[in-house]
Amino acid sequence: MAADTVQLIKDRLNIVDVVGQYVKLQRAGQNYRARCPFHAERTPSFMVSPDRGTYHCFGCSVGGDIFSFVEAIEGVDFKGALKMLAEKAGVPLVYAQGNPPAGGKDETDRLFEAMETATLFYQRALTPEARAYLGGRGISEQTITAFRVGVAGDEWDALARYLREKKFSDREIVDAGLAKKGERGNLTDKFRNRIMFPISDTAGRVVAFSGRTFGPSAHPDAPKYLNSPETMLYHKSRILYGFDRAKHAIRKHTFAVLVEGQMDLIASHQAGWSNTVAVSGTAFTTEHALLIKRMSDNLLLALDPDEAGFKAATRAARAALQQGLNVKVAPLPPGLDPADLIQKEGADAWKKVIREAKDIVMFLLDVLEASTKAKDAFRRSVESIVIPFLADVQSPIAREQYEKEIADRLGVSARAVAEASAKVKAQIPVPKVPETPVRKADAPNRIKQAYGLLLWQESMKEPLLDTDQFAKDLEDAIGKEAMDELRRMPLETKETLRFFAEQLHGHNGTLKRDAATLIAILSDERLRGELAATRDAMLEAERKGDEAAAEDLSEKSRLLTAAIAKSGKKV
Repeated sequence: MAADTVQLIKDRLNIVDVVGQYVKLQRAGQNYRARCPFHAERTPSFMVSPDRGTYHCFGCSVGGDIFSFVEAIEGVDFKGALKMLAEKAGVPLVYAQGNPPAGGKDETDRLFEAMETATLFYQRALTPEARAYLGGRGISEQTITAFRVGVAGDEWDALARYLREKKFSDREIVDAGLAKKGERGNLTDKFRNRIMFPISDTAGRVVAFSGRTFGPSAHPDAPKYLNSPETMLYHKSRILYGFDRAKHAIRKHTFAVLVEGQMDLIASHQAGWSNTVAVSGTAFTTEHALLIKRMSDNLLLALDPDEAGFKAATRAARAALQQGLNVKVAPLPPGLDPADLIQKEGADAWKKVIREAKDIVMFLLDVLEASTKAKDAFRRSVESIVIPFLADVQSPIAREQYEKEIADRLGVSARAVAEASAKVKAQIPVPKVPETPVRKADAPNRIKQAYGLLLWQESMKEPLLDTDQFAKDLEDAIGKEAMDELRRMPLETKETLRFFAEQLHGHNGTLKRDAATLIAILSDERLRGELAATRDAMLEAERKGDEAAAEDLSEKSRLLTAAIAKSGKKV
């Protein structure tokens, strides 16, 4: 991808608009401030500069441009960020022709191409029977096309042969999770006799499939749903089905709806709830919770209303609560999952269920109270099932409210509930926090602080300082060698210094005086260093009996002392 394409995207997209889709930005002088989306913090330390098109967090030291931001926030590589930003900017991507070299990112590019080719293959194979089945479940032709639903037929190697014809190697086909290699080296398709649902990453690139058993040739003992294996592209604990389509709607509606499968999700989207996501072949994880938290602090669980669904809901709720999400549960009618409810009773019934969602603790208390007749059995159920949830609640205010509600239901004191909660919390092992490469940003030393001030002023359209004179004064104060070393610093480090200088000097109204004081201090520090070295050399000359050298050094020492006295008046 040519560098001018990247620059064109930067020219068309304002970093404030891009970052503002993920975090709430507030004006702070010429910049914008927010709570960092990459680490937990109470005081905003995440800064965005619209003039330079950069961001920096003083809490965890992350920083960069719109590309690095999208890579980090969306969990994609550079090409994934490029695709997403190019679509926002309306910039067409034209890739170089020819075969990519082996290894590195080009290997993943080939796997993405294989997944896209497989998606098109399955789409073209969608049979009238499959369309009729989906139509019978209430799924429209428009929705089938939008979600790129397809079919895997009953041949053992139809997809593998097609991919070979498209010049994909056996290794690439296997590494993409599309086929398995037999003992004789032959390839067998991973999916057969199934309706195929492509699973995409946050950038909308297909990374996996979920296949529902379908057709007269399907084996009666085959699992109802079969998902792609873990691959270089697909990590199921990090991928939520439909998130690429739902993320902006989640931000708009201020909450996400979590359902259990592809049909539930597609039906929910078709019914107008495009903020719906689904788990695929795995339990809801803390990584999934973090993915949602980037868009909203609120999660609504709408899992199947059976015993398995209840257990899945409790596991998902705890994972979400641990990441600081507010969790509600949609009370689905017995025996109906979201897709069945929408098909049988209509979109309004699904809307009603969502609107009547209950807070997770209230939901659990209602379910347990309705299912247990004896008060003692209810108490034991609350202690074993509900109380552990309180340990996961991050807000102390919410935790106290829950404790009061539980106390009222059980007819005991809130203090007793708090003690039971504390006992449960004490039994939970404290997880070992892994070491992280990011650390609290240290304030730069005075030399870097002065250089950052210069960089900041040079980046302004109308600088408040004479930057040429300040650069000369700085070089005189610290020496040419030190100045050259500063100029060789990486661009990322320079941008950090710019942000620090802007934060430190941008609002005090005494910039010129501060700059002069900083130069005077640096000059004084340099002179004092030279004086100490000169005195050491003079003592050494006297010890050796070199009177001429000692006299020269004594004169130099006198001049340096006078210069320091003169410099001290400026500080």
